[in-house]
Amino acid sequence: MKILKIGALWCKECLVMKPMWGEIEAEIPDLKTEYFESDENPELLEKYGVKDIPTFLFLDKDEKEIARLSGLQNKEELIKLIKENIEK
Repeated sequence: MKILKIGALWCKECLVMKPMWGEIEAEIPDLKTEYFESDENPELLEKYGVKDIPTFLFLDKDEKEIARLSGLQNKEELIKLIKENIEK
């Protein structure tokens, strides 16, 4: 599984989520994530139909979307979702 994190420097919710993602990535070292600035990647927003930021796209090994979350998230719920799907 891979997670695409889509945000923006001007987004308050994105700034809140950034250190939380750092903690999650430290706790789950096998987790693959990529961050994209929404303003610099309009083609990515269009490709995945992203309307809100922050948006977190959970993709399986074939790059197919298995989950999508937007806005502020709970760390424990994120970890639960990751652990349930990390082998996909």
